Amino acid sequence: MNYISDVLFWISNGLLVPVVVLLILFFLRSLLLIGNFFGQYLQIRKVDRLFMTKVEALTPATVGELRASLPANTKSPLLNCLAGMLDTTRDRAHRQLLLSDYEIAADKDLGTSKTLSKMGPMLGLMGTLIPMGPALVGLSTGDIGSMAYNMQVAFATTVVGLFSAAIGFITQQVKQRWYTRDLNRLEFVSEVLDGCAGVQEVETRTGEEVR
Repeated sequence: MNYISDVLFWISNGLLVPVVVLLILFFLRSLLLIGNFFGQYLQIRKVDRLFMTKVEALTPATVGELRASLPANTKSPLLNCLAGMLDTTRDRAHRQLLLSDYEIAADKDLGTSKTLSKMGPMLGLMGTLIPMGPALVGLSTGDIGSMAYNMQVAFATTVVGLFSAAIGFITQQVKQRWYTRDLNRLEFVSEVLDGCAGVQEVETRTGEEVR
């Protein structure tokens, strides 16, 4: 039994270095995520100011006007999807494909936030529990210096893990609201385009009957 316990102790201690390295990487990634999140926020505000009023007031008569106002080259996934939908006015299948691709892109963008929010606490807890064993050993042998060092590592890993998880959780919640709102608008545009297609079909049939 002692041999098994020693093996588990060695394994857990061997995991400390990978856990600490991953926590440092998660911390750096969370800082990058904050910068990307702020840039995305500014882009969304710009798009809302320039185009979303037109989208919300879209009618079959203003479809061409909206398409002409969209920029040719843009980094906004929303505007790219919107332009693609407006270019396939009478093709519902392609519009559904564009909506599905947008949902996949949104889920991919949320991947980093989800990973940080879920893995941050796990790694933080591992980084807390692993040094507790050597700390208790140091306490039992009277090695206060070793105990203090291991407790310092335990607390530091907890803080870093929770910080990364907090950044991931907050950005995930906000981005989910953004993407849900954008999907609602794109579905509204798709419904308007369905109406345009219906009107065009009626006009075509009427013209053929007149002939």
